[in-house]
Amino acid sequence: MILSSSQLRTAAKGGGRTAGMSVGLDRMDRVVGELQRRALELRTTPLLRILDPLPRMARELATRLGKRVEMEIVGAEIELDRSILDRLSDPLVHLVRNALDHGIESPANRLEARKDEVGHITISALRSKDSIHIAVADDGAGIDLEAVRARAVSAGLVVSDLAEDLSPEQLASFVFSAGLSTAESISDISGRGVGMDAVRATIESLGGEVQIATQHGIGTSTTLIVPITAAVQRVLLFDVSGESVAVPVSKIERVIEVPAEAIERSGRESFTLVDDCPVVVIDLARQLALPPTPREEYVTLVLGEVRGELMALEIDHISGHRQIYVKPVPELLAAVRVLAGLTITGDGTPVFVLDLNQLS
Repeated sequence: MILSSSQLRTAAKGGGRTAGMSVGLDRMDRVVGELQRRALELRTTPLLRILDPLPRMARELATRLGKRVEMEIVGAEIELDRSILDRLSDPLVHLVRNALDHGIESPANRLEARKDEVGHITISALRSKDSIHIAVADDGAGIDLEAVRARAVSAGLVVSDLAEDLSPEQLASFVFSAGLSTAESISDISGRGVGMDAVRATIESLGGEVQIATQHGIGTSTTLIVPITAAVQRVLLFDVSGESVAVPVSKIERVIEVPAEAIERSGRESFTLVDDCPVVVIDLARQLALPPTPREEYVTLVLGEVRGELMALEIDHISGHRQIYVKPVPELLAAVRVLAGLTITGDGTPVFVLDLNQLS
């Protein structure tokens, strides 16, 4: 119905509109909007469905590890789309296992550190606008950031000189890199050191993001930020080399125009200054294997956050913004990770929704 409404409005614009048609279209938009709201309510279900089994699982794992733990769940009544909820189960299980295996210390070590011998894990959920924030926090030993720094350098993820200047937040984010683990030994409890990258990949495939914070000896908190619904999104449409593409509005900070000479190239990378700070410029046409278009005097840049860093997408021009129904990417194109979904515009043109996290 959303698609039909959009196509009808497009047809009306092309053939001229009477006052009666305008009133009828506006009325239909309101009715469709109400139907959409009720349909989304039918698609949603409480977080409790996937959170309820976790306390028992945590106690059983703690017993296997010779540890003691208590789990608290806050906000389990919050509802979100079933299609998202089903895919959150595995990441949450992994985060709880990880907290027990690597975070919570043994009773003896906790008493030595002047802590309660019973460890605590809290899963809290809260709604923020059109997204849900789910945090898994423990009061364990925290992440050894110096060990992470050393592993990141040895794995070639960052050069030694730059690694010394990284903030604690930047160092902690390396735990999401494939195969990077600071565990002393392999364990079948928390994924053999290859689980955190899968957690991030799953959340980003839902159009969300993962944040992590840690303090040595105090504990670690990992926050999953996911949209309430994946089926209907508000997107910004723009043209790139004659093709229309879309990006969720929630991922965009602003749109600016800069002189073409303000974009500097260094090897295969480009940069420009935004608010006196250097920002990487991504040539979207090249990323999507589209033919380049001649640069105008001014270049349009879409600024968005990609894994905590501001980046700029170089595009041709903005087509507008609208609410769309997102269809799955056809199986033939499922391996193209930058394509997060597909929609149909009012004139019948297919438009791909992009996952910005796959562009960098």
